[in-house]
Amino acid sequence: MKLYFIGHDYKYAAEQMLLTLFPDQRPEYPDAPPQEGEDCLTLSLYKGTQWVTASARLVRNGACHTVRRRCRVQELGDDPVTCDRACQRILKLAFYQAGVQSLGAQPPWGALTGVRPVKIPTKAILAGKTPAQARQILEREYHVSPDRAQLAMDCAGASLAVDRSLKADEVSLYAGIPFCPTRCAYCSFICADVGRSLKMVAPYLDALLKEVEHAGAALKAAGKHIRSLYVGGGTPTTLDADQLDVLLSKMEQCLPLDRCTEYTVEAGRPDTITREKLLVLREHGIGRISINPQTLEDHVLEAIGRQHSAGDIAAANELARQIGFDCINMDLIAGLPRDSFAGFRRSLEGVLDMKPENITVHTLALKRGSRLMEQGGAIPSGEEVARMLDFSNEALRAAGYLPYYLYRQKYMSGSLENVGWALPGKENVYNICMMEELHSVLSLGAGGVTKLVDRRTGAIRRITNPKFPYEYIEQLPQILEQKQTLWSDEG
Repeated sequence: MKLYFIGHDYKYAAEQMLLTLFPDQRPEYPDAPPQEGEDCLTLSLYKGTQWVTASARLVRNGACHTVRRRCRVQELGDDPVTCDRACQRILKLAFYQAGVQSLGAQPPWGALTGVRPVKIPTKAILAGKTPAQARQILEREYHVSPDRAQLAMDCAGASLAVDRSLKADEVSLYAGIPFCPTRCAYCSFICADVGRSLKMVAPYLDALLKEVEHAGAALKAAGKHIRSLYVGGGTPTTLDADQLDVLLSKMEQCLPLDRCTEYTVEAGRPDTITREKLLVLREHGIGRISINPQTLEDHVLEAIGRQHSAGDIAAANELARQIGFDCINMDLIAGLPRDSFAGFRRSLEGVLDMKPENITVHTLALKRGSRLMEQGGAIPSGEEVARMLDFSNEALRAAGYLPYYLYRQKYMSGSLENVGWALPGKENVYNICMMEELHSVLSLGAGGVTKLVDRRTGAIRRITNPKFPYEYIEQLPQILEQKQTLWSDEG
């Protein structure tokens, strides 16, 4: 869609709303003015003596929709950040209402464009609002649908409960294993196909062990304790049993785990799960693992490049139960190529039959760098994906699961969401802390993003590791030096 700005240059705000309303559109910024009747959006901002007025003029499919929103000048304040937020808010709301007029329907998340919608009700409640008042903000100010508002409120309750349990000297830790047996069609994560990168695994693990050692020293010197530990990827169980044993032993030896209440390893792909590996995880006290089907439809597994069957998922789950794992997460993705509402329903019902303690329902996001984005291919419509999500909401609640964390991404089918569901008492603390940014999360390994969170002010400082395994190995000396100074500026 062609975008024109008058009186401002808030590109990011306009592009966020464009993705929310018209996810198949991409922004264009032409030099020439639009021709008569040409599809385009003109966003204008006028600052008067008493009012700031935002105007959206949307021309689409031969019809013109014009909406104005305004706020008082005093709402801008003296702080440039506050001023920018107020201006962007009325611009986005004007665009949103013009878009809704054009579409004839409201998106399920209304005018919300951020990744973390749960932050709105949690901040409102922490500021003294009642849950009912916090929900009204979602529904009245942001036009969020009642069912999505309920999702956000449930997750806000889980977030506030975890927040109250955190101590000032606690952090979470993530360690990444960026290798998989094969690369899924939808995946854009920084991970390597082990079949092609086998020679990288051993040197990468050696480098990660050194970072674990330095991170542990830095944590102990700063008086920090790890509350939750998460080993993800990629697929950590692409490591063999001996390599897993070495990694977990190093973590036990070096990290301050005396207060760690939760220890997760993503087993993920069933074609990497063996009895020997699961026994190693149990011996090291791993309490939670993921076994992620994504779908239980074999033809969909084939379409996304998985080299296993739905039966392999059931076998891996049974093996994990036999060995003693009592907290298992399973992921599903709504909107995969060659899937349908009926297929997604069968997959969810099949997962429910296996009775995992956590079920995470993702919405397919078309990500740059994924094979699916580059090569294209038929995927379910946004309307069909919405049916999948609505069904999952009803079925999971009926089975006793509650939503405990959620987030949104760019280029999602139907502008929907990812939701983590849990049986009561089985919520994953790491997922909540990471997504709601409740405290610092120290990330180790290639592609890791450390977030140092000031719990008093909410300020966040981000420190990134190199994305690719070979870059990570090459730059290890600088990474280790950086780890030693993470908390050096704390009083």
